[in-house]
Amino acid sequence: MRNGRTVRDLRRENRTAVLQRLYFDGPMSRFSLGPATGLSSGSVSNVVAELVAEGLVEEAGSVDSAGGRPRTLLRITPGSGCMIGVDVGETRVRIELFDLTLTELARAERPLAVDGADPHERYEVGVVVGHVREGIAEVLRAADVPPERLLGVGVGVPGIVARTAEDGAVVHGQTIGWDAVPLERLLRASVALPEGVPYWIDNGAKTLGQAEMWFGAGRGARSAVVLLFGSGVGACVVTDPMGPGRAIEWGHLTVRVRGRRCRCGARGCLEAYAGAEALLERWREAGGRPPAGADEETALTAMLAAAYPAGAGAETGVETGTGSASGAGVGAGVEPDATALAVLEETAEYLGAGFADLINLFQPERILVGGWAGLQLGARFLETVKGYATAYALRYPAARVGIGLGTLGPDAVTVGAAILPLADFFARGGRRAAAEAVEEQPAWASTVRERAAH
Repeated sequence: MRNGRTVRDLRRENRTAVLQRLYFDGPMSRFSLGPATGLSSGSVSNVVAELVAEGLVEEAGSVDSAGGRPRTLLRITPGSGCMIGVDVGETRVRIELFDLTLTELARAERPLAVDGADPHERYEVGVVVGHVREGIAEVLRAADVPPERLLGVGVGVPGIVARTAEDGAVVHGQTIGWDAVPLERLLRASVALPEGVPYWIDNGAKTLGQAEMWFGAGRGARSAVVLLFGSGVGACVVTDPMGPGRAIEWGHLTVRVRGRRCRCGARGCLEAYAGAEALLERWREAGGRPPAGADEETALTAMLAAAYPAGAGAETGVETGTGSASGAGVGAGVEPDATALAVLEETAEYLGAGFADLINLFQPERILVGGWAGLQLGARFLETVKGYATAYALRYPAARVGIGLGTLGPDAVTVGAAILPLADFFARGGRRAAAEAVEEQPAWASTVRERAAH
């Protein structure tokens, strides 16, 4: 064809359009699918017939029509495929198995935290690969799902993910000691899955961004920045609501020249002040007392409870005219921990400055805060952070950005990871990667190759 698209491409695009509309807006009738997808009634009928025959779409009752016969509703068949989402987190590896409608079928967790261990030891590559291998086998066994039904395995990891022809996804995780780890090749060699099951490995903040845009607080936005707060800090910039976002190392933006040493080795990174690990370390240095032997999540909860006793202000955050949280959120007759409060006040200003950089650079429609630490911190002083962000950012973009919390909870990275193979499945028109037929090359192609060889 003149624009390079073949009849096969058009058929795949039509199937993709129908599947996506049924997935996000279904159940729908054939009549409704026409205007929703922009396809003719004949094209809709042909595509639906194919998808029903393949078991990807099924009937889901009927609805009355205006003066005619009831119209049959169609929906995605939940059991027609499964996906696995993996979150390589700060303290554990979580593996979840989902059906095609993202209903969780089984879950497994493997702890990574070792008291007193160096973070690089905690993330020893062989240990992580072993946890993923065991977890995948466990969830498939628990749900009694054969591996052949998998559309793919999505994995969210800390760090930058590059790709090579030889190794597939390669992870550069400077903060955890991963230097060009060929994770995809290692998983393929270790995990007993059919060769045709693809792996989709990407930055954890990027998978969180995909999940929030598809199903969470990002729905309806044209652009957004989704932030992942855990031990460290990451971000994903989304400019196409249905497309993949772009992971950015926001946590390693310099917020203070010659400042605190960051986990990455540099000085003055935002993560050295706002990540949960650094936040708790600053509290200890200032004289605070986190619970002995507690993990990061428990310790951060204790810090927030000390700074804002009795839970006052927990639902809407703390807001003052200047952006300071001093004295706010204090329960009647209960004195806040002045040390914890001072550290959190300083953190709010650093975060506000970091938000302002995102506003000035990307001018997003929304900024969404997620991750287990982000949801805890945001519930307490997000309004304060907003005040600082407005003060530091340019007025025009700052007035047009909405800042809020993600809505998919602290485990959303696994959902986003599972979406990676699902998005590829839709892009292929509902055909598995192994099922893609090799098309015949036109006659001129072989002739040109022969001439070039002489």
